[in-house]
Amino acid sequence: MGKTKVSDIIGLMEEWAPKKFAYDWDPVGLQIGRPDAEISSVLVTLDVTEEVVNEAEEKGAGLIIAHHPPIFSPMKSVRTDTVQGRLVEACLRRGISVFAAHTNLDVAPGGVNDMLAEQLGIKETSVLTETYVEPLYKLAVYTPHDSVEKVREALGKAGAGAIGDYVNCTYEIEGTGRFTPSGGADPYIGEVGKPEAVEETKIEVVLTASIRSRVERAMIKAHPYEEPAYDFFVLDQRLEEYGIGRIGRLERPMTLDEFAKHVKERLDVPALRIVDGGCAEIRTVAVLGGSGGKYAADAAARGADAFVTGDMDYHTAQDTAALGLSVIDPGHHIERIMVGGVAGHLRKAAAERGLDCTFEESEIITEPFRFV
Repeated sequence: MGKTKVSDIIGLMEEWAPKKFAYDWDPVGLQIGRPDAEISSVLVTLDVTEEVVNEAEEKGAGLIIAHHPPIFSPMKSVRTDTVQGRLVEACLRRGISVFAAHTNLDVAPGGVNDMLAEQLGIKETSVLTETYVEPLYKLAVYTPHDSVEKVREALGKAGAGAIGDYVNCTYEIEGTGRFTPSGGADPYIGEVGKPEAVEETKIEVVLTASIRSRVERAMIKAHPYEEPAYDFFVLDQRLEEYGIGRIGRLERPMTLDEFAKHVKERLDVPALRIVDGGCAEIRTVAVLGGSGGKYAADAAARGADAFVTGDMDYHTAQDTAALGLSVIDPGHHIERIMVGGVAGHLRKAAAERGLDCTFEESEIITEPFRFV
């Protein structure tokens, strides 16, 4: 078994929460260190502080995976007499790399917002606000009958034809292909200079834009023709919706006060703030980790009775109540749920890939507020 590298763990994270899911202002990815550094342990944390870096060193972690990027705005200098400069220096001196998965992990299926929804017992969830649309293509390729299964298998292995819970989905039409090999050709069927007619099958398969190049290469490699005939068509429909926040239903209706106590207990917070939107019964709930005030109108439009999110400001709270939407604000720190969630996901994914690495959950509480 070879040594595990930082890039191996980044690969696991980006398969789950690819950068394309992140907002364009969000500096996700490897922020400190080098991808080829060898590691044996990873520390997962919500925030990166000097205390967390000390913890990583004590636990022998060569990589920190954080939700909140420690370098959020571009640094014009690395001065070690500043908080941010000292943090970067501490990581570099100790050979600790730092990788951030922020809004991409919020959007990713199974990510932060799904973790929060599950913890609160919200069922039948869907995306609250769409933020990313994966372009969808249809590939049509023409192949002789005796090569259909070989080409179909190659397309499926490359990821084409995956629709919901189904894989290797194709549609096939039989017809006649006509061509004349010209000088210099090395035809699989026919002779140079002679018109040829071949009974062929048109294979149609859908695929996402992110795998188009891979599917095209696999198809050409598996195809028997020197110059296969094929077309890509852009489709209007989508295979999957990606976005920020989740909305769903509680197993049973609650009053606002009952639901607030439920949130407080399930998210283990010492206090929370409540905005009463006047709804007598809470059944449909939207949740968005972090600062979700600007999505309150979306939650109301989707029919939510209550919206669980952090950092709600005074005027947004007033406007939200006027929409008839109640708010439960348990703070930004509830996103710490990602520590156990990410560590658990990576343990499983690393074991499946045969990576020799352990994953530690940070014990440092980075909540800056104290409640009295």
